[in-house]
Amino acid sequence: MIESLYSSFKAVLEMTWPTLFISMVLLVSVRVSYLLKHKSEFVFYKEILLFFFAMYILCLFQVVTSQDINMSSGNNFVPFVEILRYKPWGRLFIKNIVGNVIMFVPYGFFVGKYSSGKSFLLTIFLIFLASFSIEVTQLAIGRVFDVDDIILNVLGGMLGYFVYVLLDNLYNCLPKIFRSSWFLNSVALLLLVSVIMSIIFIMA
Repeated sequence: MIESLYSSFKAVLEMTWPTLFISMVLLVSVRVSYLLKHKSEFVFYKEILLFFFAMYILCLFQVVTSQDINMSSGNNFVPFVEILRYKPWGRLFIKNIVGNVIMFVPYGFFVGKYSSGKSFLLTIFLIFLASFSIEVTQLAIGRVFDVDDIILNVLGGMLGYFVYVLLDNLYNCLPKIFRSSWFLNSVALLLLVSVIMSIIFIMA
């Protein structure tokens, strides 16, 4: 399972790194220029979180429009047909079932952070809307529509949302020192360095 996830993640990085690199340069330069022009307060950990959100959306867009992640032979409008046809924990199960869940975990987290707060129903709606729009777009560009992908995406999004709620509640219970800007900036820097090093290791 770990090897299959590693291979899938490496394939995604190999496909998306040009988009990520160009977008990173453009987004960072424009954002820094905006902050300097308007003399806005620069909060490192907030900027890093916003940066990750933008990079995630770009990766998601390229994966769902370029990579053949759906191995079905045609459109599927019947729930659980595709989910049940894969051998549990086989290569295709990891790629198409686990992959569709994991792919939307960050989206659920960011929806909770930036859009819905702790509104459960609004979160479900926004996650469903995103997944449904992806399936309709795939159908329009010659891919297939699969209702099971929507089910798996919503499940992954809800997992991400619950992670956000858990971390938000935990944050409110932390001592003041762990909620200070310098501590959060340090965590953000450590996370950024870890992500960069992980990408370098995987791509090597």
